[in-house]
Amino acid sequence: MDLVVTVKAIRGRCPVYKVGDRIVLREGYRLDLAGSDAVCMHSLASVMPDYNAIFRGVRPEDLGLADAEGQACVQCLDPCEETGGGTVILRLTPK
Repeated sequence: MDLVVTVKAIRGRCPVYKVGDRIVLREGYRLDLAGSDAVCMHSLASVMPDYNAIFRGVRPEDLGLADAEGQACVQCLDPCEETGGGTVILRLTPK
């Protein structure tokens, strides 16, 4: 099984991602660079605390990460209002 991290939304301006971009983690932990659209270290830092639990089937609701559709979402670390950058909302989906 894999874990797909998809860019759901961007607030501000992100120099790396556009909405719909994907990061693919094979077997739950192997970063698939060829299968990923782009990879930013800020986004990986945001995904790190929760990716293993989501991959192993912990419900997003149980982690406090569920969006309106029940999917796990986390946010990039960039505080766009302060830096002029972009805060990215990432959806984590086991596939």
